[in-house]
Amino acid sequence: MNDEDLSRTQALPSVLATGQLPSRLQRHGRYTPESMRHPGKMLPAIASTVIKAFTRPGDLVIDPMCGIGTTLVEAIHLGRDAAGVEYEPEFVYLTLNNLRHAHTQGATGTPQLACGDARNIPTIYRNHHGKAALVLTSPPYGSHTHGHIRSSRDNGGGKVLKHHHRYSTDRSNLAHQPLPGLLEGFGRILAGSAVLLRPAGVIAITIRPIRVKGELLDLPGLVIDTAQQHGLVLTGRYVALLAGLRNGALINRASFFQMLETRRARDRGIPACATAHEDLLVFQHATAQPGGR
Repeated sequence: MNDEDLSRTQALPSVLATGQLPSRLQRHGRYTPESMRHPGKMLPAIASTVIKAFTRPGDLVIDPMCGIGTTLVEAIHLGRDAAGVEYEPEFVYLTLNNLRHAHTQGATGTPQLACGDARNIPTIYRNHHGKAALVLTSPPYGSHTHGHIRSSRDNGGGKVLKHHHRYSTDRSNLAHQPLPGLLEGFGRILAGSAVLLRPAGVIAITIRPIRVKGELLDLPGLVIDTAQQHGLVLTGRYVALLAGLRNGALINRASFFQMLETRRARDRGIPACATAHEDLLVFQHATAQPGGR
């Protein structure tokens, strides 16, 4: 990393005000309405903040697990080129429509998109070896999430119903793997993505702790360990707010299910809080560090 790259990294504040608008307003008009079908979308403000911090116009940004294409869309709106991989054909279709929509709104970057397994990303994008300024992604949190709801107010007094909460019914999807398998697969994706980085390039991961059977699991810490096992060095850790910040106070934007789980935990005597941020973990390859081989 040269002096200019280092100064840009140091200029990034430790807490990022990425939740000033609710997620639905961040996506409104910028993404197709059908994009809401994806259960685990990256916040557009997080993607744009990271892209601005670690790249310049004309740079290449890659997302190996691109979902509805948030990283790609924000990159081409900022004049960067972008390349993504997505396993699920349905989400590839959503990404293609979002990229087309971005170009109708004046996005100038050039995108590429592949439907495939990100564990094979060095082969999928062999023409990009050593070229990417930034790899930005987020792993799945499991085969399903809380998704969206239809409340009793919406369905005539009936019970709360979930919808748009499943990643996939394909058992080969990494989201179906138990935690050890998920981490092993994600480690392979990180190692493969590192092959695509230019010498001063970075890998940025947005991730938050999760609850498994009521127990809080330090998923960011596990991802750090996994990345380090694959030759990556943690060079930055930031707070990307999912809540609004007003006059020094947080405006909670937690979902219905987050609040429900928090209340249930507190009823059991567990001092739980609703998640208000994601960890933004920034890595470089060990060879890019001073003294690296």
